[in-house]
Amino acid sequence: MNEPVLSRLQQLMTIREGVENLGQPGAWHPAADWVDAGTHLLLLMDVPGVNVESLALEEQGDTVTITGERSTPEHRLSAERPGGTFTRKLTFPQEVLPQTGQATVKNGVLTVQFEKKHPTIDVTCQTETEK
Repeated sequence: MNEPVLSRLQQLMTIREGVENLGQPGAWHPAADWVDAGTHLLLLMDVPGVNVESLALEEQGDTVTITGERSTPEHRLSAERPGGTFTRKLTFPQEVLPQTGQATVKNGVLTVQFEKKHPTIDVTCQTETEK
């Protein structure tokens, strides 16, 4: 299978898991985006309220697995925001160099930067004008 098909299949599986877990408290999957940053790939994941110490990343082959936990308030009267533990297994959209991930969390967004195996470099060609 090609990469776009695998990526779409993974999205559909994540949606299916979400539907299956709809009535269960604590089941949640933070939203994630992949961004092409030229020489690097960026993974952006929404993790508001997640304890930074609970976040863990594991690279294995062509996937990265992110786990973490967001605590739920005691004695809450209503519950719309999911909490508890989460696990997201994402497939790299392009090849990366192993173990190059560098993570930061700012304003509730986890950003992980991976070095591409084959970087995208923008080159502009200029023709020399005759004098």
